[in-house]
Amino acid sequence: MSQSKDRAAAELFAALYADLAGWCRRLVDDDGTAHEIASEAFARLWLRWSNVEEPRGFLYVTAANLVRDHWRRMERERRALRRAGTEATLAPREPGAETSVPVRLIVQSMPEKLRTVVLLYYFADLPVREIASLTKRKEGTIRGDLHAAREYLRAVLGERCDHTH
Repeated sequence: MSQSKDRAAAELFAALYADLAGWCRRLVDDDGTAHEIASEAFARLWLRWSNVEEPRGFLYVTAANLVRDHWRRMERERRALRRAGTEATLAPREPGAETSVPVRLIVQSMPEKLRTVVLLYYFADLPVREIASLTKRKEGTIRGDLHAAREYLRAVLGERCDHTH
């Protein structure tokens, strides 16, 4: 990229970044996510700089698509939490404890084979048959892993979180 194009890109960033991040912030209600989206939109513009006729429009359309992707991820997470029969955060087990444990951290602490199945089934909303195909494992094994994952949640949470499919 020539120096004049570099300068034009830097000037565009200086002129639009704050507005784009602010716009994203209003849509996602989170500063960090808003800045990630705005930064990603600029990174994508940078990769296509010489082919983009209207950079401002490109940025906002790209950011809108990234916001929509964020909303979809959030909705999948909410559905997964509902399907797992639990809430986004769970009350501490010990009386007087001040923190709660996000389900996401519990899922991350699972053994990999259980975590993968949980993520595909509850978070990606894939059926057992498709998970079996993707992981090259039998459907019965996937069902067994889902059962084991629910048992794992019960053990960690110390409460009942039944879900049958």
